[in-house]
Amino acid sequence: MLLAVGAARIVGNATEPRLRFVEQTKPEGAWAGRRLLTVDDVPAFELSFWCGTCQFLFERLQGATTTFSPAGTDASPAGTDGLDDGTDGLDDGTIAQFASLLPEGRYQPLLLQVEPRLINPAEAGDYFAEEQVATWGLESFWGLPVYPRTSYYRTYEAAVDADAHLYEFVVPMVPPSWNERPRVIAYAAELASGTTPTAVAVSILDVCAPADEQGPDCYTHWALTHFLLDGHHKMQAAAETGHPVRLLSLLAVDAGLAEAAQVAELPALRAASPQTRFRPDS
Repeated sequence: MLLAVGAARIVGNATEPRLRFVEQTKPEGAWAGRRLLTVDDVPAFELSFWCGTCQFLFERLQGATTTFSPAGTDASPAGTDGLDDGTDGLDDGTIAQFASLLPEGRYQPLLLQVEPRLINPAEAGDYFAEEQVATWGLESFWGLPVYPRTSYYRTYEAAVDADAHLYEFVVPMVPPSWNERPRVIAYAAELASGTTPTAVAVSILDVCAPADEQGPDCYTHWALTHFLLDGHHKMQAAAETGHPVRLLSLLAVDAGLAEAAQVAELPALRAASPQTRFRPDS
């Protein structure tokens, strides 16, 4: 559910952001270096390659070791911060607070309500082992599906058109197994009482399509990926209890593999009713 959408705006830290979307130094003879999300200049996630015809990717690396919860939010489930109580709209103060972690650029705020499902790699529901393999097949060298090296949440999918489908992912900066169990339990109680707390993420839209038909279901994959900044315990509690949680997304307009017109379509697509893609092999 899309609750609110704001106009894209220039925000962020122009001098010392903690997170960056960067290109790694390219190897000799290569036309581009790896595309990365870094934390404190250490690679935290490898992202889809620049070409747009390779498989969609987020792969956890050694730099994904910390969360970014301000005092009084995810660190204290019974706190009075607006994020714990659940935000009803786009708060400029909250946006500015989290934008200070990010590189200066154009971001579009989106407030979503999601019902997360925790997915483990290579298990039931894993996008990389199911939908992606149906389009690209197995990786040619390994003979295996892409392995993201992290559990993650699936929250939404819908048709873009007959030849394209939107998938949404929430990717924790640290594994759910690192979450403190008492905090997860406390948030589960809050959710059961009717409270809908808010998590916060920086997000990108990658649009990927194979250059030629490789699998039985060839189409364009739109991947909206939310890298979780605050709300790791909230998200796990929502997944375990089946309750919804809100997500404030700061969509990095220019950091994804999507054209401006595709990014402009995203709010309307995200407001549509969810729809599972029919697979010819299903």
